[in-house]
Amino acid sequence: MAKKRASITDLARQLNISASTVSRALSGHSAISEATSKRVAALAKELGYQPNSLASGLRKGRSNMLGVVVPHIDGNFFSQVVKGIEAAASKAGYHVLICQSNEDMAHERANLETLMNAQVEGILVSLSRNTRDFKHFEKVRKRDIPLVFFDRILEGYDVNAVVLDDRAGGYRATRHLLEQGYRRIAHFSGPQQLNIYKHRRQGYEDALREYQLPVREELIIIGEMTIEAGSAGMQQLLALPEPPDAVFSGSDFSAAGALEVLSARGLRVPQDVGLVGFSNELFARLTVPQITSFDQHCELMGRTATRLLLQVMEEREPHFAPRHVVLQPDLFVRASSLRNEAPA
Repeated sequence: MAKKRASITDLARQLNISASTVSRALSGHSAISEATSKRVAALAKELGYQPNSLASGLRKGRSNMLGVVVPHIDGNFFSQVVKGIEAAASKAGYHVLICQSNEDMAHERANLETLMNAQVEGILVSLSRNTRDFKHFEKVRKRDIPLVFFDRILEGYDVNAVVLDDRAGGYRATRHLLEQGYRRIAHFSGPQQLNIYKHRRQGYEDALREYQLPVREELIIIGEMTIEAGSAGMQQLLALPEPPDAVFSGSDFSAAGALEVLSARGLRVPQDVGLVGFSNELFARLTVPQITSFDQHCELMGRTATRLLLQVMEEREPHFAPRHVVLQPDLFVRASSLRNEAPA
């Protein structure tokens, strides 16, 4: 059983003085005699007393805590974003309380309640896959808690946000495949209410139109961005009378599922089917062949979102226009899409 933590009340009881006197002595208050201060300090050391900095901060109207809500912490992207958040928060003197929505809006709503009850001073959020409205965030706004979104946001709402130029990423991914000679390019996309998937699809369509190629609905698969969904989507595409010769996936996970099916069917990547993913997950460099993907500057996004939140917290201006920071993705070209340079 864990040893009970010594409290100010415990010190006061043993010294036969008031708790307020102990508190003043520990804080070096001038009204407390040197003798009493030494007695309190000696007993505090003996009992291993540690001040409750959170409780102290709350009494002063400060928690020095920032809340973070992410869809999940597994995978490279969100873990690295959180790393950036913690680094920037720590540098500014804040601790971070992290919650996972597990891609569920109800869980996301409960996360916000937890953070508000913990009296965090600001909240950073990346939305769950099935979040479709802003109602649960209005409560955060009404409590005047600064709020900044990152990566995943809902379109049509004026919010502070740090996002990636996903449309540019979708365009560059598709343009790269077109430059490699692929012409019947399929696309795996996620829920269209989320900016990241909507914009990646728009970029995909932009590139096709630039090359005067039709946007074929049968080549666009909308679903979960998982390995299982990628596998099912690839099987669906291969069953078409005219299967695609390339796939741009809005996620490395669904790209990995597609690669699994292609390998099982004896189709060569990239010679028979080209493949591009998104997010530059660590496993993208471990597959055979390695998967071409986009780096989203995860740590930079976390640091940038935190700095924006701290700026909003400091200004506290009720009528300022929400700010959007847009980061540019970097394409990492690997063997899965290099048909022109692949061995025969």
